Amino acid sequence: MAEAVFCSLTASHPRIARIDSAGTGAYHAGDSPDSRTISTLEDHGIVDYRHGARIVQTSDFADFGYILAMDRDNLRDLQRSRDRWAAKNGGGKAATGHLMLFGDFGGRKGEEVIDPYYGARNGFEIAHEQMVRFSKGFIAQVFGEKEKA
Repeated sequence: MAEAVFCSLTASHPRIARIDSAGTGAYHAGDSPDSRTISTLEDHGIVDYRHGARIVQTSDFADFGYILAMDRDNLRDLQRSRDRWAAKNGGGKAATGHLMLFGDFGGRKGEEVIDPYYGARNGFEIAHEQMVRFSKGFIAQVFGEKEKA
């Protein structure tokens, strides 16, 4: 959902070249998004989202300027993977993109996305609200752009 929302908000942004989504575990690798995710996105006007789940690759640490974790567990897993990758490639953390908690851009430092997968449909609405808020905060903070009305 985060990828779809972020793409919808930055579709013609001149400074954003590539957006992708990946998980830290292979639980759903290759799967399409949950039907409740698609339904929620459609309810908010995002009707063309297609995605196949994938696991984070070590090359992502070199290929992306920002890697945004949904919760602290994911952030910790990503930090360990990045540190192993950097050690093997002779580079320090500065040689890779920014690795951050996405919720830090939502106005509440340290906010985590509550995974809606095992809950009811309203959890997907809550996650959508978070993704919109986090995405707009990211754009404002990283690119210095105010929210458009």
